[in-house]
Amino acid sequence: MRLAATAMSRNEADDDGCRGAIVNVASVAAFDGQIGQSAYAASKGGLVGMTLPVARDLSSAGIRLNAVAPGLVDTPIYGRGDKAETFKAKLGESALFPKRLGRGDEIADIITACILNSYMNAEVIRVDAGIRMPPK
Repeated sequence: MRLAATAMSRNEADDDGCRGAIVNVASVAAFDGQIGQSAYAASKGGLVGMTLPVARDLSSAGIRLNAVAPGLVDTPIYGRGDKAETFKAKLGESALFPKRLGRGDEIADIITACILNSYMNAEVIRVDAGIRMPPK
């Protein structure tokens, strides 16, 4: 982030004075860390916690900063085959709606929106189908 912001600060500003936008990827674990996830939850909580103060710091350079906190997203980490699909379906049941895991393109869409929306700054957006992770 430090290196990206330094490079962006040298960009020519647009009509609003914006020189760039940064989007960090956190996780719902920042808010709903589960048993055994202390280090992971703390690292994602750190991203969430620094979003506003760093956005304030970067504002003088015309750089916006936001963060996205995805919920359960379908990635290769779950494996392949019938067992993996059954496991993913079970995980998806804990989402409010839709009752499935998120897709990479859904996360990419919100990241793109954070970059393209010139009025979006210093926010953390959960993209999680309303899930609230249980303790275990």
